[in-house]
Amino acid sequence: MIRRRTATTVLLAAPLLAAGVQPIAEAQHVHHPRPETYVVSTTPGDTPEGIEVTRDGTIYVTSVGTGAVYRGTVRDPKLRPFLPAGSDGRTTATGVHVDHWGRVLVAGASTSKLYMYDARGRLLAIRPAAEGSFLNDFTFTEDAVYVTDSAHNQIWRASLTKDGLGRLKPWLTRDKIQPTPYFLNGIVTDGHRLLVGEQGQDVTYSINLRTKAVTTLEITGANGILSGDGYLLEGHRLYAVYNAGGGKYVTRLALLNRDWTKAQVLADSMPGATNATPTTIARDGHRLLWVNSQLDAKPGTPPYTVSVVPGLN
Repeated sequence: MIRRRTATTVLLAAPLLAAGVQPIAEAQHVHHPRPETYVVSTTPGDTPEGIEVTRDGTIYVTSVGTGAVYRGTVRDPKLRPFLPAGSDGRTTATGVHVDHWGRVLVAGASTSKLYMYDARGRLLAIRPAAEGSFLNDFTFTEDAVYVTDSAHNQIWRASLTKDGLGRLKPWLTRDKIQPTPYFLNGIVTDGHRLLVGEQGQDVTYSINLRTKAVTTLEITGANGILSGDGYLLEGHRLYAVYNAGGGKYVTRLALLNRDWTKAQVLADSMPGATNATPTTIARDGHRLLWVNSQLDAKPGTPPYTVSVVPGLN
């Protein structure tokens, strides 16, 4: 899930220096501060859910309410339609990520399908899971995509190469996961293991990609609770959007040990607004952005927004 953007100034400055032109990055930074809040949509019932921010600052946000996908830039406070609601049978959408080859993948939630598009929005592939699946979020390894199914509480896998997307196949079924999951959601990987959030019991599974062995993280701090709707992994730092109810919406930061068996909770963000129900998270330079889905007040009240996570980076 991780898209680091810390080298942007260097990348932009290099061609200018080669041409003998001195860059004015500092002045540009002063005159063009990035917005604290982004308007995704003003359409009633859109209910945003998933987010991706790419290396060049492009933002993608999905609508679980209509299946629309919106796109914008971290420099502009307003996103615009990228994929229309209902197009290609995509009437609902959750996770969204850009793969190693620049293609946009979208989890179709209750459509039970995974969609792939090119950067222009042209459909490249639709891959169905089992009927009744709720494809929620996904993560990439070098050669595959792993998808959480919140209805059947299993993990699907499809091969992923520069040539395209393979068929979705069951990779780890519910009966192979202990404790038994009731709502699988966020998922990330380091290429060797998966970390998968189970919101029904507030646990995080650590799953070996080679052996499929499943353990749960032993959590220190935060009353032993670390589960998430959206996850973000940066080395051994794991961010989890915790929106388990009771009006408490925070992003929780934990430090994983070397073998991913334990995690120490280091900090929580400041709480999100009442009924904001943040769902997913992405990195934008030194900031974290989360989606204010308003799911606790569904369908919520437009405008639907993405905002900076307060008090944590």
